[in-house]
Amino acid sequence: MIYSIRPMVKGDLGQVTEIDREAFPTQWPPANYLQELQNQLAHYIVARDDTKKVEVSHARPPRALSTLRSWLRWLGRRRPRPDDPPPRAFQQYIVGFSGIWVITDEAHITNIAVRQTYQGRGLGEMLLIATIDLARELNARSMTLEVRASNTVAQNLYTKYGFAKVGVRPGYYLDNREDGVIMTTENINSEAFQVNLKKLRKTLAGKLY
Repeated sequence: MIYSIRPMVKGDLGQVTEIDREAFPTQWPPANYLQELQNQLAHYIVARDDTKKVEVSHARPPRALSTLRSWLRWLGRRRPRPDDPPPRAFQQYIVGFSGIWVITDEAHITNIAVRQTYQGRGLGEMLLIATIDLARELNARSMTLEVRASNTVAQNLYTKYGFAKVGVRPGYYLDNREDGVIMTTENINSEAFQVNLKKLRKTLAGKLY
C-alpha cells in the first residue's frame, strides 16, 4: 500500500489548509487547524502518499539574522556567505485528513477531506476506518456526525459503516442554510460493529490504489 495514516502535526497545517479550502470552499468561517491542534478535545489524523514528497518553501531570514549566521560560519572556519540559499527541505505529501472531538464517551467527526486529485481511490473510506480506530483508542463508545442533506453519497458510505440517521439540524450549514442530517453509531466496541468493520477493512485493502 502506498498510503499511510499518522497523527496531524503542526508542519502539516499548510497542506491541510489547502485541502480544506479545496474540499469546503464555501465554509465560513474557515477552520483554524492550529487552534484545533491545541484543543485537548480535538484529535486529527492525516493520510499521506508515501511515494511523494513536497518541497518546503523558505522565507529569506531578516538581515540581522543573516549577519549572525555569517559570523557563526566564520567561527566554523567557513567563509561568510550571508546570501547562501537555505538547504532544500522536503516533507511528506498529505492527501487527506480527518478529525474528531471526543467528549465523555462520544466521538464527533468534524470533517473528512481528500485532495480532488486523489478522490475515487478509497482514501475517504480509509480515513473513516482510521477515525473509527482512533475513537476506540480514545475510549469512545459511539460516534456521531452531521452531513449535508443533499450529500447522499456520503450518507450511503456512513450507513455502510454503521451510522444511522437519527435527526436533522435545520439550516445547519451557514453558506446556504442547508439542513444537516445527524448520523450516529451504536456501540463501536460491540462484536457486531467490529465484525462489519473487519469485513469492510479487508474489502477496502483490495481496492486502494
